[in-house]
Amino acid sequence: MSNKVIYAIYNDDDILMDAVKKTRAAHHHIEEVFTPFPVHGLDKAMGLAPTRLAICAFIYGLIGLSFGTWMMNYIMIQDWPQDIGGKPSFSYIENMPAFVPIMFEETVFFAAHLMVITFYMRSKLWPFKQAENPDVRTTDDHFLMEVAINDNEEELVSFFKNTGAVEVKVIEKQ
Repeated sequence: MSNKVIYAIYNDDDILMDAVKKTRAAHHHIEEVFTPFPVHGLDKAMGLAPTRLAICAFIYGLIGLSFGTWMMNYIMIQDWPQDIGGKPSFSYIENMPAFVPIMFEETVFFAAHLMVITFYMRSKLWPFKQAENPDVRTTDDHFLMEVAINDNEEELVSFFKNTGAVEVKVIEKQ
């Protein structure tokens, strides 16, 4: 099996959107689209599933809230109770209003930091990873659509030229 792909390069995001829609309508598999800036609606045009990162953020927030609650209960009530401002530390419930800001901060802290780690792992971005940008112009002013070839190279080249691509390249991928 060949590892050939086509790089169709566009210089306008509206033309790219139309090309993505035509490519999906023709039942060609779009591997990836590289853009210099976020293009509104491109994820839906490509048929990508909605992200589940918001669910992870909620779970991470709950973990932070639980950890913060446990930590405050252990430190301020069980381990080393102190009389601060005339408020004795008999139980967590009696002192909970004073702990609300800490609970909020722990929720945000855990959600934010664990989301960054999850995003990097999900995107396979780790330290010392080589960049996968196929064309340096996609960081400035061009858009690139990568499409897999299945023994239909000439047909796809002419198809992408008809969609408004300024350049069409066939590349052997590693």
